[in-house]
Amino acid sequence: MSTAAGPPVLVDVDGEAAVTTIRLNRPENRNALTVELKVALRDALEAVADDPSVRAVVLASSGKAFCVGQDLREHAEALRSGEDGAIGADALSTVPEHYNRIAAALGTMRKPVVAAINGTAVGAGLGFALACDLRVAAPGVKFATAFAGIGFGGDSGLSGTLAHCVGASRATELLMLGEPFTAEEARDWGIVKEIADDPDEAALALARRLANGPTLAFAEIKAAVAMGTVSSLREVLDHEASAQARLGATEDHRGAVDAFLAKQQPVFRGR
Repeated sequence: MSTAAGPPVLVDVDGEAAVTTIRLNRPENRNALTVELKVALRDALEAVADDPSVRAVVLASSGKAFCVGQDLREHAEALRSGEDGAIGADALSTVPEHYNRIAAALGTMRKPVVAAINGTAVGAGLGFALACDLRVAAPGVKFATAFAGIGFGGDSGLSGTLAHCVGASRATELLMLGEPFTAEEARDWGIVKEIADDPDEAALALARRLANGPTLAFAEIKAAVAMGTVSSLREVLDHEASAQARLGATEDHRGAVDAFLAKQQPVFRGR
């Protein structure tokens, strides 16, 4: 893992495994989110989402923290940048321009995304982790929502993703009180899939496993689960029927059925 100064985001392409790792790279500032970092992360995620050669993605970080959320020094300067005491125009535009697009890219790209959480994840850092499909964390990692402590509600999709993970009651508690919780608690609550001494390696192994799997089916699963948390049973049933019709016409499905009948391992190619 690189901790040297460099680009705000590092992109590592493993073409053989069809896995791309996107790494936040401001270790000296615990990966606090500046405009430069947010733009680089947004653009990298949107590019990899559109890249058909990538079948799975890892979101990781350099240094000892995953991401401590917004860089408040930069935010304070933006707040003061307006005229006659008004809030600066750029202070809150970062939510639709950066946070929303980053969370949407993670949560809606039609390929699995695994978060490798090596250290503290708070605020938008927690939001980004929860926008991923699966999470691996190092032992003892601390999580917190942090927004209420600075008079904010929540962004990066956290108000929804946290409630979907732990239920509305606990999500409200965590958002209002801001009390930290550990990786072990997160695992017990279903937020974290696995605790690993080397979360980067564990997340990469999981991403490689997913990349070898039925990625078209994973995309439909991802969309259906997201829909299922906010939709009626009838809507979910209709969506599932449409998804199964799409998947039934794929080479992946037909080949997997033939492999099953022949007692062989299927090979998925994403078509």
